[in-house]
Amino acid sequence: MKAIIIGSGIAGIATAIRLSHQGFAVHVYESANGPGGKINEFVQDGFRFDAGPSLLTLPSLIDELFTLCGKRPEDYFRYVRLSKINKYFFEDGTTLEASADVNAFAEEVNKVTGEPLVHVLNYLKKSESLYRLTAPVFLKQSLHLASSYLNWPAWKAFLQLYKLDASTSLHTRNEHSFQSEKVVQLFDRYATYNGSDPFLAPATLKVIPHLEFNTGAYFPVGGMYQVIHSLCKLATEMGVTFHFNTPVEKILIHNKSAAGVLVNKKEDTADVVVSNADVKNTYKKLLPDEKQPGKILSQVPSTSALVFYWGINKTFPNLELHNIFFSADYKREFDYLTNKRQVCNDPTIYVNISSKVQAADAPAGCENWFTMINAPYDSGQDWKKIVSESRSAIIEKLSRMLNSTIRPHIVSESILTPQDIENRTASYLGALYGSSSNNRFAAFLRHKNFSSGIRNLYFCGGSVHPGGGIPLCLLSASIVSDLVRKRKV
Repeated sequence: MKAIIIGSGIAGIATAIRLSHQGFAVHVYESANGPGGKINEFVQDGFRFDAGPSLLTLPSLIDELFTLCGKRPEDYFRYVRLSKINKYFFEDGTTLEASADVNAFAEEVNKVTGEPLVHVLNYLKKSESLYRLTAPVFLKQSLHLASSYLNWPAWKAFLQLYKLDASTSLHTRNEHSFQSEKVVQLFDRYATYNGSDPFLAPATLKVIPHLEFNTGAYFPVGGMYQVIHSLCKLATEMGVTFHFNTPVEKILIHNKSAAGVLVNKKEDTADVVVSNADVKNTYKKLLPDEKQPGKILSQVPSTSALVFYWGINKTFPNLELHNIFFSADYKREFDYLTNKRQVCNDPTIYVNISSKVQAADAPAGCENWFTMINAPYDSGQDWKKIVSESRSAIIEKLSRMLNSTIRPHIVSESILTPQDIENRTASYLGALYGSSSNNRFAAFLRHKNFSSGIRNLYFCGGSVHPGGGIPLCLLSASIVSDLVRKRKV
């Protein structure tokens, strides 16, 4: 049996590993010159940068792939648990360090903002409870098969649907949960982890903090790209064949069944085809003659990002690995992103400095700053103007909040826009997470992991169920491999 995977993002690689373990001869076709999709790295002027995701949670999902294949994860991939998750900076000069220890975090929040400890602890406890309720049903299996609901965990979840809090926005729930506006803003930010607006997205997203505080935040030794490097090594050992610089031109359909792909104007047949490409591009470019799932494909895309990779010839002892500089008006920032599809002049800024834990990522006495702000998906904006104005606003804001002039210390720079993201990763309109979660039914409106009309065609990755981000992409791979094994669709 032969399987073809289109795209070598983390979900595509994980699917390849799982199908190879099932006995398939697996071929992965990738249009780029290397694997990883949005997870990538580059070195410039002596500075190493993680080009995409910079936070690792649920590394057990990665370990699982090695143990599945009878390997020891530590022989391929190592990571360290962080003692500090984030450092938050507010416009009034307040700073707050988020310890990985839940009790220490609650005490710090109380000390800095006056928020009662019990509010924080109860919130994180409910976050954990919600994850344990929803993960088995809504994250670890297909939502689109009747058999998924014929079990006790599913019935238990449905009997407690009210706990999903889907009819309330995340921001409204946070306002009811906390007294301090700063704490509300801190927990509102978790909506951005899947490219959504906390003022519109359902309070179900309060599940996300659980992954950082209760299960832990991690840093891979060698950087985030080591995740891809180690999984590709495992995949190769399992017999997976990678074809880089080889874009798929079309998915072949015969008698309403996926029969392979067209590559370099030649047909490569297979028993199973899995698309790890963005689902909208899969239909528009690879399945142009097939019925298009209009309702699914018309969903509003998630937000994107504007990133400045800066080599800084100075060290900042008051910064950590992960740093957040909040805007003064979060509501206004998201009004610009969601409604105006623009970037406001006071964006929230995320600064990741991997050299804080891995000194070799920057020359001595220097730091590598991954400086990111949320940006709308590409809908024809003047990105040259946005980049120029945002760069000035970011430098001014960081200089003011750090009480140190930043501009003279930028000795190396590279820039990533939503247009670049689309061009480099084929993400539709540069959206980072497929469709947004800005409505209560968003989870059910993501494309399923299989095709209803085309047999032996499957989908994995951040644009389909269960969603974007490394853990969910890995879970999508698990769902697909299980579907293929059972061949129920």
